[in-house]
Amino acid sequence: MRRAVVIGATGQIGRPAVAALARDGWEVTAASRGGGRDAAWPAQVRTARLDRDDDAALAALVGDGCDLVVDIVAFGAGHARQLTGLAGRIGSAVVVSSVSVYADGRGRGFDTQAEPDGFPEYPVPLPETQRTVAPGEASYSTRKAALERELLAAGERLPTTLLRAGAVHGPHCRTPRELYFVKRNLDGRARRVLAHGGRSRFHPVSVHTLAELIRLAAARPGSRVLNACDDEAPTVLEIATAIDAVMGAETETVLVDGPPPDPAVGDSPWSVPLPVVCDMSAAARELGYRPVVRYAETLPETVEWIARHLAGRDWREAYPKMFRNYGDLFDYAAEDAWLGAGRPARSAGRP
Repeated sequence: MRRAVVIGATGQIGRPAVAALARDGWEVTAASRGGGRDAAWPAQVRTARLDRDDDAALAALVGDGCDLVVDIVAFGAGHARQLTGLAGRIGSAVVVSSVSVYADGRGRGFDTQAEPDGFPEYPVPLPETQRTVAPGEASYSTRKAALERELLAAGERLPTTLLRAGAVHGPHCRTPRELYFVKRNLDGRARRVLAHGGRSRFHPVSVHTLAELIRLAAARPGSRVLNACDDEAPTVLEIATAIDAVMGAETETVLVDGPPPDPAVGDSPWSVPLPVVCDMSAAARELGYRPVVRYAETLPETVEWIARHLAGRDWREAYPKMFRNYGDLFDYAAEDAWLGAGRPARSAGRP
């Protein structure tokens, strides 16, 4: 039986990835810091505790050899060198990267988006051949770029499929962008404000889509980079409306053309001034990938998870990383003050 080791197995991507590999006939060892297991995994899945930064522990887990390592938490050149150092004992690897490695024709990327005129202008759709940021240790994006460069340099010594994930969505997420709309509906907010006319598109990827791509890449080893996104990239207004439908909410959407009118008004985690939409044709061509879910179909489990995780808790306690990344997303006083001032806007109405 083919043996697979999944690193980061109890995270949002790891849980469905382990299940997909087990269904496909792999003998899976699910490794995580806590060594836990998901209730949906079949009984034959083994679990192991692993500190991802402990070289000796990772080598011991791989043992005399395994056919596949799936690394969901790899980050930076150091982690890449951990894997390439075990190249003689690993048949192939699938490693999760990010679309944040991309740079536009002027060198702008996710790291420059807060600067004046700093948001990148990517081609639509965005292919894997697009230039990337310089590798380094300065940021999330540069470290992911360094991870990619080290692993691709290994070539056939360690055939690695790098999956550039879009905006990941699904249960167990520590930074669910859907929280912006779910909490507002739970709080009974009758109106919401969306900047950029509600037309922002930031390509999402379901954890189920990622699990399928991991499963397919495991069966077809190679040294390659592939975008990893859903088959559709809905606008932020379409996302908000779909969440309303799941929750049975009726909400008026107030649209503002252009950037957020106030730092606390209209700037959702999905809101971007220019589209980030990826080309998925390479995954179809190289892996035989076909879409397995649609965004709206996955929302009930995502909404249920967020609502359950929020129950009886301050959202900043429930989602501390979300608060660190985005600040106060729910400054209702600032929203009401802006709405009450009668500023220029238009209404998309209620669904």
